[in-house]
Order: sequence, then structure tokens, then C-alpha cells
Amino acid sequence: MKLGYIGLGKMGKNMVFNMLDHKHEVVAWNRSPAPLAEVVASGAQGVSSVDEMISNLSGPRVIWVMLTAGDVTEDMLFGTHALVSKLSAGDIIIDGGNSNFNDSKRRAEKCNEKGIHFVDIGTSGGPSGARNGACLMIGGKNEIYQELEPLFASLSVEKGYQFIGESGSGHFVKMVHNAVEYGFLQAMGEGFELIKNGPYKSLDMHTVSRIWNTGSVIESKLMGLAEKAFSEDGSLDNVKGYIDDNGEAQWSVETALQYKIPFTTLAHALFIRYRSRQDDSFAAKVVAVLRKQFGGHAVKEN
Repeated sequence: MKLGYIGLGKMGKNMVFNMLDHKHEVVAWNRSPAPLAEVVASGAQGVSSVDEMISNLSGPRVIWVMLTAGDVTEDMLFGTHALVSKLSAGDIIIDGGNSNFNDSKRRAEKCNEKGIHFVDIGTSGGPSGARNGACLMIGGKNEIYQELEPLFASLSVEKGYQFIGESGSGHFVKMVHNAVEYGFLQAMGEGFELIKNGPYKSLDMHTVSRIWNTGSVIESKLMGLAEKAFSEDGSLDNVKGYIDDNGEAQWSVETALQYKIPFTTLAHALFIRYRSRQDDSFAAKVVAVLRKQFGGHAVKEN
């Protein structure tokens, strides 16, 4: 297949390498030149603008967009770059980023007005998966999915792609996937903290993670990554406890509230991330002084 590709970040660049390995022809554009030069060196055709990309693709065109969710993707599709207005009926846009599913539903409707097909793909597996075989959760029209299925099959691990349903559903399932990931990570973090600070001070984190990842019921890809991390730095002394997020868990919590779904574990994991970014929590200060007031408990002063 010959297709256009926009966005060569950690995921996008590796996905293009994956496509080239499977003999797809890729016409690539990226805002910064260095990643573009890398994929060109591996066999992609590099272009200097979106317009040049479109002119190098024959209809019906397929263009895969792999950009940051929100304003950046919106600007590419309908703003400064106006990709949608430059395409023709029958062309296909794939959004493989972590867009909000509500945005994807709206974008699909706007594309449909022009006869352009919009496919939303939740992409999991990280940069390694993008490079060697990803997990793809695909929303849109089933007939377009059937048309593109050979592409999805070539980019995925075995049985690692699936048509989920109507527009937005691919990104919806990926959103919830990422929220579940938050819960797994938080549970692991709390478990290893108890191991570290519990009664047995000589326990080795790498040893614990290795045995947990060898036949136990919590053996997993994430535990394997913990094993790798602890093999590199068993105490994590060089790591600051600041946890970032990309928005998907917040969207999941908001959706759970909208549909009145209990979402306590995953909401807790999200709020812990927010707490990790505070050098000194004002809420914790309030609790400390209140404990002093009612119970005479000592407070620590700066």
C-alpha cells in the first residue's frame, strides 16, 4: 500500500519503520527535519509540506496522522494545514494518536460531510510495539476497515488488531485501556513501596520483580518492564517521583461520572499523579495543623 504519514514522534517514526519493513510505500511529512531524514534514509519519501504529500498520492488517498491529541491534531485536520479541505471524496484519514473519542466522533462527522472516511485507531504497545508489532483498536466504518485490514495486519502483533465499532469507539476503548494502565501502575508502585519500606530491609527489588514475572499470577509486560528498570537502578535514587499524564485517564474519569459508573481505583491513580507534581501539598499542610489542633500531634517545620 502507498500512504501518507504525518507526525514522526516516538510512535510515528517507529510505525513508519514498521511500514517500510512490510514493503509499504510511505510519503512522510514532519514539522522537524531530523526524524524525517531518518525515515527517508530507511526508504520513505520525504516531502516538505502537506500539499506536496497530497500531490504525491493518487486517489483514493490514505493518510495516517500521528500527532499530539487536541489542538495539534485539530489544527492539522481543520486549522492551519486544513488537511480535510484539501482531500477529495473517497480519501481516508487515519488518526492513530490518543485523541479524545468525542473529538473523533465530531471529526468523523465533519469528514463525512465531504465524503472523506475517518478512521480512529487506539494504538498500544509503546514505541517498541509501533516498531515491531502494535495493538490496534479500530473505529469507523466496517467497509473501510475491511479495505485497510491488510495494512493493520502487517503492523500488529499476531491477532493484535480489531475493528471495535462506529466512529470514536477505537479511541474510546484505548482511553479506557490507558486508565486501566494507570491502575496497574499505581498498584505496582504501592506494592514495591511496601516491599522497600516493610519489615525486611535487605530485599532486592530486581529479585522480587523477576520472581513475580516468572509464572506468578501477576506476571505481565509491565512487571517485565519493572524487572528491567530495577536491573538498571535497584533503588531508583536517581528518579524524581513526578508522574506525568497525557489526559486519557482524566477523560475516562469524566466519562465515568457522566454515565454514573464507579471508577474509584482509576480515579485514585489519576489523583496520585496530580499529587506527585506538588513539591509540598497545601492540603497535607492543612491536615497536619488540624491534627496538631485536635490531638496535639507535632508538625514538621521547614
